[in-house]
This record gives sequence, C-alpha cells and structure tokens, in this order.
Amino acid sequence: MNEEILINFTPQETRVALVNHGEVQELLIERSQNRGIVGNVYLGKVMRVLPGMQSAFVDIGMEKSAFIHIADIYNAQDQPIEKIVFEGQTILVQVLKDPLGTKGARLTSHISIAGRNLVYLPLDAKMGQIGISQRITNEEDRDILKERVRQIIQKDIQGSLIVRTSAEEATNEDLQQDLDYLLLTWSKIHDQTLKRPTPSKVYEELNLIERVMRDIADESTQHIRIDSTENFTKLQQFALTYMPKLVDKIQLYRGERPLFDLFEIENEINLGLHRRVNLKSGGYLMIDQTESMTTIDVNTGSYIGAKTFVDTIYKTNLEAAKAIARQLRLRNLGGIIIVDFIDMHIAEHQAAVLAELKRNLELDRMKTTVNQFSNLGLVEMTRKRTRESLAHQLCQPCPTCEGKGEVKTPQTICYEILREIVREHRQFNPKEFRIVAAPDVIDMFLEEQSQYLAELSAFINKPIRLRAEGSFSQEHYDIVLL
Repeated sequence: MNEEILINFTPQETRVALVNHGEVQELLIERSQNRGIVGNVYLGKVMRVLPGMQSAFVDIGMEKSAFIHIADIYNAQDQPIEKIVFEGQTILVQVLKDPLGTKGARLTSHISIAGRNLVYLPLDAKMGQIGISQRITNEEDRDILKERVRQIIQKDIQGSLIVRTSAEEATNEDLQQDLDYLLLTWSKIHDQTLKRPTPSKVYEELNLIERVMRDIADESTQHIRIDSTENFTKLQQFALTYMPKLVDKIQLYRGERPLFDLFEIENEINLGLHRRVNLKSGGYLMIDQTESMTTIDVNTGSYIGAKTFVDTIYKTNLEAAKAIARQLRLRNLGGIIIVDFIDMHIAEHQAAVLAELKRNLELDRMKTTVNQFSNLGLVEMTRKRTRESLAHQLCQPCPTCEGKGEVKTPQTICYEILREIVREHRQFNPKEFRIVAAPDVIDMFLEEQSQYLAELSAFINKPIRLRAEGSFSQEHYDIVLL
C-alpha cells in the first residue's frame, strides 16, 4: 500500500493527514486547548441515576456531566442500574465518546488500555482470556496468535487480553514489550485511584501523534513525515520504545514550502468543508450534516460519457460510491447516514453499486454498517462516531444566517421594516422614523421600494429617513424613533 503519514505540528495545533496514492484519505486534528478525552480514565462521582433510561449522569470534573448506560457498566449481570450505582458513589470510568454538541461525554466502566499489538482489559471477569481481533478471519492464524500470546504470559494476570490485527506481524519480543507496557500502565492507574480525589483524571490517553503511530502506522507505511524538529526527536524515541521497525520511516521535513502546502492538504481541508464534492466524470455529491444525521445526494451533473442514460446513471453511482467512502473518512462523518443514489431500476446495477460502497468502506478504521436499497432507492448506513466531524471542529454556525444556510432577501427585509413602522406608529407618536439597515436594504428602499416608502410616510404623516450601516448583516436593522 502506497501510504504516507504527514504530520504538521504547531504549539497550538497538531494535524495529521493520511495519504494513499497521492490522495488524502483521512484528516486528524487535535488542538492543545480542547484536546479530545476519548480513552482517558477518571474517578467519577455519580450525580443522578435515571431508572427509566437505565443510565446515570457522572461528574468527571468537566463542564457537562458525562453519561453512562447500563450496557457499559462492568459486571452488571442483567441487574437494573439502580441496584448497581447510587448517587454520590465513586466510580472508575473511561471515556468512549467525546462531548458532542449539547451532549456530555459517553462513559464505560469496562476499562481498556490499548497497546500496539494488544488491548488489556484489567477488570474483565474472564481472567486470563485471550480474544482475537475480528479482522483476523483465518481460524488457523487466530489459533496460532492465541497460543503465542499465551506463551508470553509468564504468570496469571488480572483481567483479559485482546490481540489486535497488527500482532500478525509482531515478534514474540514485540508482544512481550506490549504486555509489559500495559501492565505497568494499569499499575499506575490503580495507584492513582488510591491517591486522587473525586472527581479527577487518573490516566490520559496518548496525544494524536503517538496514537497515529500506535494505531495507524505499520510496515506498509512508506514514510512518516513531520515538520517539527522537537517532535521528530520525541517521535523517534517513542518508536524506538514501542515500534522499532518504524523508526527508519520517520523523516524530518525541512523544505521551504509548508508540508501541507507541498502535498495540497490545505486545499483538501477547504474542500472537505464544502457541501458540494465534484466527481471526475462531471457528476457531484451534495453533503448535508444535521444534528441527527448526514444526507448525501448523488447527481449526474454534466456527465454524458456513457452510451445510454442508464449507463450514465450506473457509472456515476459507481464513482460516487468510492467518493462517498472517502468523504466519510475525510470529514469524519458519523452516526446515521442516508445516501440518495441516482435511481437505478436494474437490480444488477444496484447490487454492483452497493458492493463498490462496501468494498471501499473496508478501508475505514471505524465500524460501519450498510443496509440494502430501500423501496425509495435510499441506502441507510451507520458509521461509528467517537469525535466531532471536521466541519464541527473547524467551523461554527454562520452569525449572519444563524446556521440556516440562507438569508432573507433585501426585499423581504424592506417589507418587514415597513410593517414594523406601522406597528410602532400605532403605539408611539414620534416626530420621525429613521431606518438603519444594511446597504443593500437601503439601496432597495431608494430604488425599487421608494414608492411604497413614500406612500407609508404620507399615510402616517411622519418623515422616514434612511441610513446605511456597513457593519450590519443583511437581516439586521434598527428603527429609531426621534
């Protein structure tokens, strides 16, 4: 696989781009002031138990209380939540999902610590059990890996282990090193739980650069380029300790042009914030995010390359399926996703488009599920969401349109102002009215709406004066009574 990892570091922000065959597949951003908390372990305090929802709110020392469901509580054993936790209780929890929008963090008490090749579950009741990643499908390979891990465990350990996909390429020494790191980390967490007050953080997940090295970089990665001398040294030291085979792949970028400019990553970030995504054939996607779901609409656009219209639709949908899978990773879109492919009436075409979508989603590190075409020709799917999307990380609702995506026309604002003056006239008796509004609105009053303004002035028998205010948005206006 022709994959590169590009790391752009500044004191305030770290950005990582995964590039495959010259095309950006994924963007990861971490800001020092609002770093994500997924993977962090906290001593929390139960604030409120909700039997009706089988959940509880937990104070972990953040602005918003976090949330835990009965399914995420260790050793629940089909008991109702009110039998397991109570208000004021101290509970050890780990963050599953960052706070998203108005929602607090999602928690679990199934603590897990991830290494390069192994995941350690120290509180698992199934002592000494070894699980194998579902991505390793060959039964013989699974049995061999399980036996190798069993051999490196020199003594009985608390909890259980999960063997990650990367372990297939790991030596026994690599596995032993991973296990030692995980056991030491848990020992430190346990010590902190005895010393720290409630609520408090007892373990912090690795930073973005370290997580990328642990979870994404492997022997198929060609280069890992970083543009920070200080962090280049830190990254080498981290790799020497946990993944020595990758040390030679780490390169310090010293070019005159910024690293992300050289590989056109900045342009990809900007495109990743647009609703419209152009396809090479001339078709395009329209991507809209709402609070509850994301919708993706596929259009043929100017594409006329196929012999028949049916073929045009089919080829556009095939290209769109590949682009959609990439956009989901690039924009980190999660939750419920509805894809409106162009209508296809041939069952073989539908099956082929769905197969192409699933094939490209296999590259996604996040869990996805894809349903068949519905009767309306829609494809419903879900993608696991653990952090904010690219747009939510980098953008905020427009202060002019307030998130609507549209603003009222100057004509609409003019008519609103005229109605407002009539209301004010009935309540008060000023000497004159003064309209303060955006230049486009004032221009419309002076031109197209001048007759209506003059008729209103005569009707109320009061002068109406105009003043343009360049700092006003199109929908913002004031009516001053003098």
